[in-house]
Amino acid sequence: MLASIYRFLGGDNPFRAIAYENASRSVRELSKDISFYDKQGTLTDIQGIGKSIESDIKEFLTTGVIGKLEKLKHKVPIELLELMDITGFGPQSLKTIYKKLHLQTKEEVIRALEDGSIQKLKGFGPRKVENLLRNLKLHKTLESRMLLYDALLEAEGIINLLSPLTNVKKIEMAGSLRRRKETIGDIDILIAAPVKARKKIIDFFVSPTLASKTLARGETRASIILKANQRQADIRIVEEEEWGSALQYFTGSKAHNIHLRSIAKGKDFKINEYGVFNIKTTKRIGGRTEEEIYNSLQMQMIPPEMREDHGEIELALNHNIPSLVRLQDIRGDLQMHSNWSDGQLSLDDLVEYVRTNFKYEYIAITDHSKSSRIAKGMDEKKFLKQISAIEEINKRLGTSFLKSGAEVDILSDGTLDLSDEVLAQLDWVTASIHVGFKNDNTKRLVRACQNNYVHCIGHPTGRLIGKRESYPIDFNKLLEAAKETGTLLEINAQPNRMDLHDEYALLAQEKGVKLVISTDSHKASDYDFMKIGLSVARRAWCKPEHIANTLSWKELKRLFTKK
Repeated sequence: MLASIYRFLGGDNPFRAIAYENASRSVRELSKDISFYDKQGTLTDIQGIGKSIESDIKEFLTTGVIGKLEKLKHKVPIELLELMDITGFGPQSLKTIYKKLHLQTKEEVIRALEDGSIQKLKGFGPRKVENLLRNLKLHKTLESRMLLYDALLEAEGIINLLSPLTNVKKIEMAGSLRRRKETIGDIDILIAAPVKARKKIIDFFVSPTLASKTLARGETRASIILKANQRQADIRIVEEEEWGSALQYFTGSKAHNIHLRSIAKGKDFKINEYGVFNIKTTKRIGGRTEEEIYNSLQMQMIPPEMREDHGEIELALNHNIPSLVRLQDIRGDLQMHSNWSDGQLSLDDLVEYVRTNFKYEYIAITDHSKSSRIAKGMDEKKFLKQISAIEEINKRLGTSFLKSGAEVDILSDGTLDLSDEVLAQLDWVTASIHVGFKNDNTKRLVRACQNNYVHCIGHPTGRLIGKRESYPIDFNKLLEAAKETGTLLEINAQPNRMDLHDEYALLAQEKGVKLVISTDSHKASDYDFMKIGLSVARRAWCKPEHIANTLSWKELKRLFTKK
């Protein structure tokens, strides 16, 4: 923020802007939180951080604000500064727009570009306005990282095209995508293939089938801009005997790999993308598989989702890596919407699709309650009708597969949007906040937990990745309430939610609060989101015992004896 402000103010401030940009980049790349380096007294050891910026960081860590930033905010249009990352919107152009038209937000600028207001300003002719609009459109596509689910789809498509090629022996995602980070920058693909096959593989990768632009190519690697979504994708080709070491190395994370190398060094080994080597004899002692890499260091194999240097290496050294939850462990989906509210499928079609494509033992229909008008929320009478419809379907099928439920709104005072009389008749109740984010959300969530009929809190923090931050809550208080009342917390698997995120999910399972992974599905393709929720759970080191919907329905209902 300070860098952008100084760029806008101009004068001698561009030099300050560069300093803050460099410091910001260094901080983003740190493997530990900035507070760690403050406590160690090593902030100025970080590249780009001098005494002045060190003072700013200390002030922020102590008070939560930076005094100079708060003062400067009143001198510049803060929202307008976001446009400086877009080609054509330099500080001088934005100053002109701000001073002449008094525009202060990105949305106002877009409207002024589209209605011709900006074109009346000196220096903003038709061609420049056209370029600015085009750059805005391009930036909208490229400004954010890909959501995990979107990146997985793209990567799977690339793999499906490359894997049939002659002499492609192995192919796998790598990088943050393989570790299942919630957002992805570039798509990294690793391939094992002999030297003779590499040129044809790279030729195909950079061809118009996949690429709109080739960024780089060599004998063993290539980078392109994908035609499908204008995102970057990279491939790297290795020898089959180096597959394991290369896959481990290029999966990362950087911090994880640095820690491994330090352990290897202590054993007189060297570890890199080509294998594990004895330093004294130069003999290669492993690298064909990832298991060989970890075993050579007397460690358990570590699942990719855990490789963030957050203690997993110590677990592996002690052979205590948990058996993480898997897709086949999930026995039901407990948040699904039908066309009774804002879903697309009828109850019959939904049941048929799920039973045909998944091996679930149960699913819960959780349509919206009446306050969610935009989602065609249902009142008590309609829920009672739906309960009867669900009973009829189960009777016709000779099963209890379909469970009646609701995603009931938590109102501003923490009460629920449906009467207890109706809630008591439902098999499953998820309570969620959808509006009123400025209220005391902690009190709302705690009170919802205390309701005898609430089984689960849905998308507990309310975030939308890239669009909306979590609403303010005291998560520890929510955990206490959930633990005390036996209420579950949801890992909502919608790709733009992934809520709870992995850090909160880890904290929940450490506090003994059970979790539920739900797709929050509204159409058939959404049912596949379960794997996104699984990614969050695995990054949170969750075992099946931490996830309630790995239980049978009978076992699941036993959890609520406290209620």
